[in-house]
Amino acid sequence: MARYNAWANHRLFDACAALAEAEYLAERPAFFRSLHGTLSHLLVVDRLWFARIVGSAPPHRSLDELPYGDFLGLRVAREAEDAQIVEYVDGWAEADFDRLITYTTVAGERHGDRLSDLLSHVFNHGTHHRGQAHDQLSQTEVAPPPIDLIYYLRETG
Repeated sequence: MARYNAWANHRLFDACAALAEAEYLAERPAFFRSLHGTLSHLLVVDRLWFARIVGSAPPHRSLDELPYGDFLGLRVAREAEDAQIVEYVDGWAEADFDRLITYTTVAGERHGDRLSDLLSHVFNHGTHHRGQAHDQLSQTEVAPPPIDLIYYLRETG
């Protein structure tokens, strides 16, 4: 799922690269107000979850932060984050996935969940917001790319 996540993100960013910056940043009827806002949210949340998982300080304070003001900065950060996620997952032993992760949310709530459940949540969350970005792309002249899991499986065999 880490590799699928990176693949789907890459395909969405490739499609967004075909947009003029103003079109990419344009306000849309979406929860995070734009393609940039939606893709920024996805990066921020992935960073927050993996910081919790590996026990590092939270890199963001809010779920709607815009850590990069432009497409290129966000794309470079997204690619680096996806590579880091794959590296983390590849480095864990089978037993690690049953490990209990305790963490505090941005709202200050304490929780504890198994790593496997957290990863399922993180990758499902990505699918959800990529779907929103896919819809926003359909409001432009750039055709949204197929990003369903089956396309990844067929492509990577």
